[in-house]
Amino acid sequence: MCKEAFCIAGESQAGGVLIVSDHASDRVPDDIDLGIDPELLNEHVAIDIGVAGVALQLVEHRGYAAFLANVSRLVCDCNRAEDSPGVIPHASDGHAIPGNLFDIAGREERLERFYRPYHEALAALLDRAPPRLIVSLHSFTPRLASAPNEQRPWQCGILYNEDDRAARLVIPLLEAEGLKVGDQQPYSGKLLNETMNRHAEAHRRPYFGIEIRQDQIRDAAGQADWAERLLRVIPQVAAALT
Repeated sequence: MCKEAFCIAGESQAGGVLIVSDHASDRVPDDIDLGIDPELLNEHVAIDIGVAGVALQLVEHRGYAAFLANVSRLVCDCNRAEDSPGVIPHASDGHAIPGNLFDIAGREERLERFYRPYHEALAALLDRAPPRLIVSLHSFTPRLASAPNEQRPWQCGILYNEDDRAARLVIPLLEAEGLKVGDQQPYSGKLLNETMNRHAEAHRRPYFGIEIRQDQIRDAAGQADWAERLLRVIPQVAAALT
C-alpha cells in the first residue's frame, strides 16, 4: 500500500519486526522541480541505495513489515527534526538544490504534504500493531565527495541514541558474521536519529539503526545476501529482548 509520502509493505503484526527506512525512494513528484541534474537522483544524496530491495525481501517472511519513504530525501528528509534546515535541504554533499530555495509558505506546504503524513502514519502503525523490534534501515556511501580522504572501512554501522538495548545485542552478532561493524559509525545516532527518537526512544520501543555500506547492497545479489544475514540476526536480537 502506497501513499504519496510513504509505502507499507508486508503484514504488520503486534510482536513482529518493523523495518523503517526514511530514505528508501528516489521519487520526485512531477510537480516538483529540484533544479538538479537528474543523474543526481541515482546517488546517495537522493536515496539510500539498496535499502528498499533489502526491506522488500525481508517482508516476504512472516512477522516482518516495512514502512518506507516514498519520496526522495532531497524533496523532504523525514529523518530530520521538523524545524531543522536539513529537512528540506538546500545542498547535500556539495550539490546545490536550487528548487528548495523558497519562502516560509513553500516550506510549510512541503512539510504538510510529506513530512507530517509520514510521521503520523508511522505513529498510527506502531500504535495499531506494536512490534517487538524496530529496525531503522539506511545505507551509506563508501566515500563522500565533500570528504574524499575520509576512511569508511565498515561494512555496516549500528546507530542508537540513549536506548542501546538492541544495539548492544546486534553488534556482536554481526561481528560473528565476519563483518567489520561500526559502533556509531559512520554517523552517530546521538546526532542523526530523529525518526527513532520520536517513534522508538520516546515510547521505550526497542530498536537499532543499521547503516549498510552501499557497495554491499547496490545489486540484487548483495541485497539478497544482506536480507539473509538480517533474517539470521534479527530473531536473535528480538528473542533476547523478551
